[in-house]
Amino acid sequence: MPPKDKNVPILNARKDWDCPNCNAVDVTEEARPHTRMHNCAGLGGLTLPMTEKARVAEHGTMLRKKAKVTPVVREDFVGKEKGLVYDENNRPIMAAVTEYPDGTNDVAVFAPVVRVEMRQA
Repeated sequence: MPPKDKNVPILNARKDWDCPNCNAVDVTEEARPHTRMHNCAGLGGLTLPMTEKARVAEHGTMLRKKAKVTPVVREDFVGKEKGLVYDENNRPIMAAVTEYPDGTNDVAVFAPVVRVEMRQA
């Protein structure tokens, strides 16, 4: 059996990522669908998705647009919930919306984890 050529395009799972809000860049080689997350210095250290360079380059030069990652503030009552994500202004963040130049959007939802406490009567 001949050795596998890792440069064959169909076998190449390399994806280049960057962030429109900070200088973060990264490369992944995961074949399955995925999104690269990072602690964004441009948005107060929130863990946000990076944008796929190929999706931006495909339409970015033609439309002169860049991708945009925007945190979405949770607007309902928080109360004593634990496990929420907060921005630098102490506002709870419920999601991050990534808008690509071709008009498509991706959404990453930050769902708090349920916590069960046992109380003795």
